[in-house]
Amino acid sequence: MQINGRQIANKIREDLKIDVENLVGQYGMPPGLATVLVGEDPASQTYIRNKHRVCAQLGIASFRYDLPTDASQKEVEDIIDNLNARDDVHGILVQLPLPAHLDEPSILDRINFAKDVDGLHPMNVGLLAMRGRTPTSLPCTPSGVIEMLKASDIDPEGKTAVVIGRSNIVGLPMATLLQQANATVTIAHSRTANLPVLCRSADILVAAIGKPEMVQADWVKDGAVVIDVGINRVDDATSERGYRLVGDVDTKGVEKVASAITPVPGGVGPMTIAMLMVNTYRAAKAIFEAKQS
Repeated sequence: MQINGRQIANKIREDLKIDVENLVGQYGMPPGLATVLVGEDPASQTYIRNKHRVCAQLGIASFRYDLPTDASQKEVEDIIDNLNARDDVHGILVQLPLPAHLDEPSILDRINFAKDVDGLHPMNVGLLAMRGRTPTSLPCTPSGVIEMLKASDIDPEGKTAVVIGRSNIVGLPMATLLQQANATVTIAHSRTANLPVLCRSADILVAAIGKPEMVQADWVKDGAVVIDVGINRVDDATSERGYRLVGDVDTKGVEKVASAITPVPGGVGPMTIAMLMVNTYRAAKAIFEAKQS
């Protein structure tokens, strides 16, 4: 079975559009999302364009700030300071990765954690890591995966989960959310010994390592659920664009073994944007309620 991320994301967006309309009716202002993009990376530009397109569809106000590759640390921080102070901006997203000359942690730390819709501020990361605490926002991709599992009636409780990848954006928060869903979780990475053997122990396998089609069918236990977070461009002379998009999993081989698998594209990607919109709505609602009280 392929898990249709587009279909699940569309349902989330349909419900969210109604929530946004109700919020505007109650407070007279739409949620507002601001994006900050530094540089001209084509993939990042595509991601930003898609985010603003979805904002328009949902009635969320959006503000786009594009800076040249050589933008200074101060220029980026000045924009964030301005966005932190604005009443019409409730979510701030800095598109990653940033150019190497910029201090990425300092820039992310500068975002008001109440407007941190990526869930990457240390305050939100810390709250996520603690039992019984609730961060302002959950990281978009991992929370999107959890929503996909729920929508597909896949309960992590009591299951063995392996997450390949330990990035701050996906791997580490993904492992935390699976643990909170009562799975027994192992984080694997490029230096894990006997990685295929470890992966074969997983009832739920999440691949987020950034290597095209790395996970093969013989890495996967019969009946496992496989979540492919990767998106990679590989050369393909037969394609009009000269390349094709693949995940971190060899989908054709693995889907013969897995009970459920997410395709690339059309799996996790749409969920990431949907959860960003959910985070923006929730951040705006919390800010409006705090001001009212």
